[in-house]
Amino acid sequence: MTTESGTLWGGWFSVARLEPGVTMIGEPLHSEDPKSFLVEGSDRAVLIDTGIGVGDLGHLVRELTRLPVTVVVSHAHWDHVGGNRHFADIRAPAGAQAALREGWSDERMARALDPRELSGTLPTGTDPDHAGIPPLSDVGTIAAGDRIDLGGRTLEVIAAPGHCPELIVLLDRANGILFGTDAVYAAGLYAQMDVSDLDVYLATLTALATLVPDLRIVYSSHGTVPFEPGLILAMRDAMAEVIAGRPADREEAGGLRHDFGAFGIIVPKPAS
Repeated sequence: MTTESGTLWGGWFSVARLEPGVTMIGEPLHSEDPKSFLVEGSDRAVLIDTGIGVGDLGHLVRELTRLPVTVVVSHAHWDHVGGNRHFADIRAPAGAQAALREGWSDERMARALDPRELSGTLPTGTDPDHAGIPPLSDVGTIAAGDRIDLGGRTLEVIAAPGHCPELIVLLDRANGILFGTDAVYAAGLYAQMDVSDLDVYLATLTALATLVPDLRIVYSSHGTVPFEPGLILAMRDAMAEVIAGRPADREEAGGLRHDFGAFGIIVPKPAS
């Protein structure tokens, strides 16, 4: 099996066994470098998000586990749902389902796969002009408070809005693991989008900060993986500073970035 330090699987995916029952699947040749997480129990497995949608993620996951796999969609952004078509059992928050039923056009994904967003070659057979994400109609619902029993491992679903309204994170309480999806990660936190809400994001960070004493590690969808749970406390305090009027450090990703060392917060530019 390939690893992050070895040859990329299919020329695209990095694979890292982080600990027993937890495998990270990354797409490091894209600027977003989204990470999906295969979490295994004794009876079944969950795949948290499915990345950009290029390459055969389904084949890779079948090589990694013989267990039945349920995809849990953390939210509806294109870099987290592209590989959904390779799986039969998909569950998503109610707020994500309209976007999943609509899909993403070839034109939208061609922009996402612009050569300026890539640091390598797309997988063989990928046509960036025809890489749209097809609509999905048969999607189950997952909601805050749900508990997913994998057999000897349970994942708890926690609402984490702010980046976008429907976002969820998953908690493996017994093993001290938070799968932070797009709520907390060691890079520039995206809070600059039309669907983002800084005050709601602060409330989410405040709630996640209460978990920190019981966490061992955080695995998230972007940036440096893993990171220490205490960084969530710094994110909470930093978001409060930004809301209070802290001057931004520079422009980035269509917004203004506030730098805080191991992470940043990107907010909208003021209306002119």
